[in-house]
Amino acid sequence: MSALDTTLPNIDPAQFQRPAAGGFAAPDDSHPPRILLLYGSLREVSYSRKVVEEASRLLIALGAEPRIFDPRGLPQPDSGEDQHPKVQELRELMVWSEGQVWCSPERHGAMTGILKSQIDWVPLNIGGVRPTQGKTLAVMQVSGGSQSFNAVNQMRVLGRWMRMFTIPNQSSVAKAFMEFEEGGRMKPSPYYNRIVDVLEELVKFTLLLRGNKEYLVDRYSERVESAEQLSQRVNQRSI
Repeated sequence: MSALDTTLPNIDPAQFQRPAAGGFAAPDDSHPPRILLLYGSLREVSYSRKVVEEASRLLIALGAEPRIFDPRGLPQPDSGEDQHPKVQELRELMVWSEGQVWCSPERHGAMTGILKSQIDWVPLNIGGVRPTQGKTLAVMQVSGGSQSFNAVNQMRVLGRWMRMFTIPNQSSVAKAFMEFEEGGRMKPSPYYNRIVDVLEELVKFTLLLRGNKEYLVDRYSERVESAEQLSQRVNQRSI
C-alpha cells in the first residue's frame, strides 16, 4: 500500500487553525444562564404553555433566569411588519438569551405553525450578529394521544439549521390533558422527571458553553470568505 499523501493543496494556511484545549475560556458564573422559552399554541388551555411555565419554575430553582415569550399578537412572517412591537420583543429576546426551550404540540405529525412562525421571524443576521448561533437548545412536545417524537425530531433539525447546540435529552409528554392539576401545575410522573432531566442538562450545557461559543462556531469557510472580502476591499482600484 502506498503512503498516504497528507498534503492539502486546497487549504489556505493563513486561515487553517488546529483546535487546541487552550482555546476554551475559564468557567464563568458571573450571571445566571439566560433562557428564552417558546411555546406553540394560542389555545386558552395550552399544554405546551403549561409545560413551559413549569419549566420556567424549574429553571429558576436550577439557578437560571428564564423569560417566556407570549406569541399572541405576533404577525405572520413575511407580512412586512418587521417593526411590530411583538417582532422586536422576540428578536431582542433571541439576542438576550444564551439558551432556549422550544415546546410545541404535535399537529399533523409536526410542530405547529405558531411555534414555527416565531422562528421564522428571526433573521439570519441582526446587526451583523447571528441571533441563534452558538446558543443551547432543549426541545419538548406535548401530545393529545400516545407518546410521539415527530415534533421534537423536527425541532432538532430546525435547531441544527439555526446553528444551535441542541442538547441530547428531550421531552415528549403523552396525553398531556391528564398530566396537569386543575390549577395548572404538572402532576408528579415519569414525564415530569424527564422534564427536570432536560432542564438540568440544558443549564449544564449552557454554563459549559458560556464564553466559548465564538470559539466553537468559528469556521474555516467563513474565515476564508472574510479574508477574500477584506482583500477585495483593500485592493480595489477605484473608490
